[in-house]
Amino acid sequence: MSIKNYVPNALTLLNLFCGCIAVIFATHNHFIAAAAFVFGGVFFDFFDGFAARKLKVSSELGLQLDSLADMVTSGVVPGIVMFKLLGLSIGRSELAVDDGSWNAFFSGDAIMPSFLPVIGFFITLSSAYRLAKFNLDEEQQDYFKGLPTPANTLLIISLPLIMELQHNDIMNAIIMNQGFLIALTITSSFLLNAPIILFALKFKTWDFKPNAIRYIFLIISVLLLVFLQFAAIPLIILVYVAMSMLDIVIKGEY
Repeated sequence: MSIKNYVPNALTLLNLFCGCIAVIFATHNHFIAAAAFVFGGVFFDFFDGFAARKLKVSSELGLQLDSLADMVTSGVVPGIVMFKLLGLSIGRSELAVDDGSWNAFFSGDAIMPSFLPVIGFFITLSSAYRLAKFNLDEEQQDYFKGLPTPANTLLIISLPLIMELQHNDIMNAIIMNQGFLIALTITSSFLLNAPIILFALKFKTWDFKPNAIRYIFLIISVLLLVFLQFAAIPLIILVYVAMSMLDIVIKGEY
């Protein structure tokens, strides 16, 4: 077996490695470092499939391994981040502080409020369900059904980055609003498995015409990032969904 057969799986394992490190940082409240490794994992997740297609070495093993890696980087990590943010939003700072003990999770006069942050792990459960469905769906080659887990992870991980790096009181107040976080968790979990068709960022050719929607989306994304920095990420996800739905209406496909 040629060494090129191992290249895509090696990239997938690097995605998994980044996810494992991101989990460690997220549980210790180092969100910037966690985000850096999530971005690295998403990078490797994109290029493992790209490499498999270019080298023509796609395999069932690679498909399964890719989903397992995504489950950590794009399933467990966003669940932990949302758990932490919800803990802060209800004033239970001990849930977001690295005190080395889970006793804080059960502390307080009333035990039920401490369980609210666990809602954040609905994202993890929904990610697992989506990844399992993806592996069984042979139609999702040029498009996705539901929001891809890496895109959803970037959405969630952007929240602490906005708070820590942009220092905008209005945005911070929105992010720390308990109702907003719960609504976002529910919306995120729904979009992961929603029966909506979203275009894939897979370039079979670099020609503009067959990839017009991809190039336009990338240009819009870059402009938003330049002007809004990390606050652009939630908007980029909204643009992605909106453009996908508009594309379906225009083409009348799928």
